[in-house]
Amino acid sequence: MDKMPYRFDGPPGQEDMPYLLTPGPLTTSRTVKASMLADWGSRDIEFRRVVAEIREGLLDLAGSEGEHECVIMQGSGTFAIEAALGSFCPKAEAKTLVVANGAYGDRAAAILARLGRPVTKIDKGDSAAPSAEDVVAALAADPAISHVWVIHCETTSGIVNPIVEIAQAVKARGKICMVDAMSSFGAIPLDMKDGFDVMVSSSNKCIEGVPGFSYVVVKRDMLIASKGMSHSVVLDLYEQWKGLEANGQFRFTPPTHALVAFHQALKEHAEEGGVAARGARYRQNAEILVRGMREMGFSTLLSDNEAGPIIQTFLTPRDPNFDFERFYEDLRVRGFAIYPGKLTKRPSFRIGTIGKVDEKVMRAALKAIREVLADMGVKDLSPLDS
Repeated sequence: MDKMPYRFDGPPGQEDMPYLLTPGPLTTSRTVKASMLADWGSRDIEFRRVVAEIREGLLDLAGSEGEHECVIMQGSGTFAIEAALGSFCPKAEAKTLVVANGAYGDRAAAILARLGRPVTKIDKGDSAAPSAEDVVAALAADPAISHVWVIHCETTSGIVNPIVEIAQAVKARGKICMVDAMSSFGAIPLDMKDGFDVMVSSSNKCIEGVPGFSYVVVKRDMLIASKGMSHSVVLDLYEQWKGLEANGQFRFTPPTHALVAFHQALKEHAEEGGVAARGARYRQNAEILVRGMREMGFSTLLSDNEAGPIIQTFLTPRDPNFDFERFYEDLRVRGFAIYPGKLTKRPSFRIGTIGKVDEKVMRAALKAIREVLADMGVKDLSPLDS
């Protein structure tokens, strides 16, 4: 296959491929990439040690004090989401409340419906944050609700939800609180002691690994009680955990290269300074990007106090010369792959600010955006629907 004709003259580090300015997969370090050059036997003692250290490291990052287990699941983040919903949510009589404000909350509700599990939903649209008061009102209106599922950073828009306040309200009423921390874990503080019974995330997000697996951190007694609950052989978290505990091995072939890469990424996460430092770099990326885009004339979907450091959503310009597909492809040729498409109801596009990227990459991306707009003849950047 012919090499793409990239004209990238920005910071080096991506080996003739575009920087991935998306919420994952994302740009990884050269050392994370290099860790995948060797082949590992899935039953070898060295590989089993890698898996054990990943599980221990994730428990530490989640603030566990010995009462939680980390279960790794082959597949993308949605695999772990379905595994958790199918393993812990009630099959009858009681209900699960999904707190939704975007596509990923909607997806969780759709999974529960497909599984035939009783589900109800708070729907805040795609750009408003739910409040603890919203959840309390829903719990008061329906005493059958026993479990609550909430998203930490909803990547439909990039909004960060007040999950600690929600979790504390849920626990005060004796309910189970489960959090989808897919796009936040590792960069935005999350402590299981704040009232979370279950947390789900994946390998190719803020830890800066590559796609291939996801994981669930869950209270041990809840995991034990889930025996026989799962709708699936493959997605059974209890059986997956029992296998890992018995001999350190997966029940089915594990993504060896992705796990070894994540092991290296965890080391680099700690060396950078952990959650605080990773989050600070991402916030700086976001601030530079948003400031530069606003200076050009773009408008953001969210206000600064709503948007997190993970992904930024910009409203589509009204200029008739603006064509997103050309905008996307011309940026890619210049070395930057933004998120290809929109999920919000308002016409918009998204640019990720996570991964092994820094202020130099953000400034180079802004330069490329200005060039593409000039080439397209775009001048009116006011929102399409304003």
